[in-house]
Amino acid sequence: MAGPTYIVTGGAGFIGANLVAELLRREPDAHVVVVDNFRTGSYANLVEACDRAEVGAFRGSVQPDSVADLSWQPALVALAPKAVFHLGAITDTLVFDEKEMLAENTEPFADIVDACVETGTPLVYASSAATYGSPSQGDAREPFPESAAGKPNNVYGFSKWLMDAEVFRLFDQCDAAGEPRPHIVGLRYFNVFGPGEARKGTMASMVWHLTNQLLDGKRPRLFEFGEHARDQVYVKDIVSQTIGSASEGVTPGVYNAGSGVATSFNDIAHAAIAALGLDVEVEYFRMPDEMVPTYQHYTCADMSAARDGLGFSPGWTPADGIADYVGWIRDERARASVPSGATSA
Repeated sequence: MAGPTYIVTGGAGFIGANLVAELLRREPDAHVVVVDNFRTGSYANLVEACDRAEVGAFRGSVQPDSVADLSWQPALVALAPKAVFHLGAITDTLVFDEKEMLAENTEPFADIVDACVETGTPLVYASSAATYGSPSQGDAREPFPESAAGKPNNVYGFSKWLMDAEVFRLFDQCDAAGEPRPHIVGLRYFNVFGPGEARKGTMASMVWHLTNQLLDGKRPRLFEFGEHARDQVYVKDIVSQTIGSASEGVTPGVYNAGSGVATSFNDIAHAAIAALGLDVEVEYFRMPDEMVPTYQHYTCADMSAARDGLGFSPGWTPADGIADYVGWIRDERARASVPSGATSA
């Protein structure tokens, strides 16, 4: 008997490839269809994620297309997927072309939503902590409830907010008609770090960048004075929450996806230094003036709604996740430095 089918857009990206590999680890007979235009994703992410998960070679299908190029309703009828995970998007917050960002991230979303509703297919999509911008909770250094979103600082966050608004309108229509809400879950990913993010380049996590600075024999560099704090969440938790959101019994809605802990950049640097057993001082430099108005100086996810509506609580503390990941980066670099045909001691 054939196993279930899943569709993962953005499946060749950092989180997407980890998600694909975990789906195959949990359900070895599953068929995973990856939709990715390879703007920033890579086949290598899939190969490496499957290797890390020890599921063997990737044996799914890949559609190297833009999400907008697909006819979603016929595709869902033909494939009858168990769930659609929509992670495909422009995620680079340094893309300032508003027309391009909105066209890529928001225009196909309505078609995906309509097709999933018509076919009764569970849909889990990636929203973002960028939808919050700089809410009053940030000044008070308090966790962000889902209700605080809606005033993003950049067009990327605005594009994700428009996706959430599309879902809110649908839910309002269902509520007004006395109909059950369709199985749609949006997840506002906070600062995700973990194996597989190296190809994100400048958009890779602070954990990645600071660890590699240290391994290169440099001092970790931070904006003055390292007190900016973000909700750092391990990719293993993000993948678990994303898959769990497609399960029966969850409450449709838009939820935070973070650790529920604000970790300062100083904390990251010192955790990486400790994990590598080094004695190094942090170097500080001034934040460029043009970055100050739109920079998120503090983020922290209030995870209470996700606990109640999705039955999810993070399994990794940021400290434990950082230590685990720093060790992984160190070991990967050591393996990469061994000449072909040689063996390490």
